[in-house]
Amino acid sequence: MNEILYVGLSQSFFAGLMIATKKNPTVADRLLAAWLFLIAIEMGFAIINTSIVPLFEYLFIPFTYGPLLYLYTKYQTTERVEFNWRYILHFIPALAFFITAIVFRGKPVMRLDDFWDTDPFLLFRLLYGFSFFVSITTYSIVAFVLINRHQRNIQNLVSYTSGKITLSWLLVISISFYVTYVGVFIFGAYVIFAKDPTYDPKLPSYFGLTFFAFAFSFYGFKQPGIFNEILAPRHPAVDPVTLKKTPLPEVEIEPKYERSGLKEKDAKEYMDQLLKHMQEKKPYLDVDLTINEISSELNIPRHYLTQVINGLMGKNFYTFINEYRIEEVKKLLVDDDFTKYTLTSIAFEAGFNSKSSFNSVFKSSTGMTPTQFKEAYFREQSKNIGSD
Repeated sequence: MNEILYVGLSQSFFAGLMIATKKNPTVADRLLAAWLFLIAIEMGFAIINTSIVPLFEYLFIPFTYGPLLYLYTKYQTTERVEFNWRYILHFIPALAFFITAIVFRGKPVMRLDDFWDTDPFLLFRLLYGFSFFVSITTYSIVAFVLINRHQRNIQNLVSYTSGKITLSWLLVISISFYVTYVGVFIFGAYVIFAKDPTYDPKLPSYFGLTFFAFAFSFYGFKQPGIFNEILAPRHPAVDPVTLKKTPLPEVEIEPKYERSGLKEKDAKEYMDQLLKHMQEKKPYLDVDLTINEISSELNIPRHYLTQVINGLMGKNFYTFINEYRIEEVKKLLVDDDFTKYTLTSIAFEAGFNSKSSFNSVFKSSTGMTPTQFKEAYFREQSKNIGSD
């Protein structure tokens, strides 16, 4: 087991160092670096426990992993989030078990092979196991919900897909994180009920943590602050002073727009401006187009555009833009000037940023693949020529 501990310690320490020393690190980066350093410390304690001198009878550092997963996810998926001192409360269980680990040092507290013995520590063992399971389960579920909600909300902000903005890699890791610790509980249950001390229930966690350290060193290091960098407008922001100089006509506020302050008549005017802009300027050809840029170009607040697209058109920004791209692809597929272009090249010409997203959107929109669409079009053309 020492081999995996040494590998895990080295990987987590250097991964934490890489992320902590990133250029312009975000709060999420600092949280991830702290998590990796804590993994390294846990591995170090395990090496000392098994090779040098027993330090602690049970683990307490893993009680920080759930809160750190939650906070990292929250800072990555929330556009404006400020530090709140209440976040520290999430680490109280870790602190409590750290104190008890010092108090109970050298005492046979965590006897898994004799777990149910009615010694003075039975209640503590039950409390420890229950608390650990609740902590890992609760924070894993919350992280999953946050990522899932983010993946839906991000479609109102960008017109393209990317693992960096959808956080699909973090979703996989959060699920793997929970599965790993479920494995720890299964191993622990086996040792308790079979009374077989030859299996160390902590072993799955050490393998899992080593895997997480490798994953974080790759994906976490490359992950930018979504709302700080990816969604930052590439054009001058809307000047709120300019907006105030052109007051909109006063009409009765419709109930569905009451919360945002957007009026029904204004919403329709914004929609007309948006549709005209799409037809004349074709911004959808920009593969990195975001709603921020449309907002800046039209001088319309972003949340009003979102309200118009969601409320009046019944779709999100991602779908709205990609419908125009699909129509552009249809034109290019039957254009003689593009007969030598590959499907991927045509997709990029129309504004898509990847072959997979293009195929998925095209099939969802038309019910057929691009190749099937092209073949069907030319078959229809041949029939029309033959009938003439």
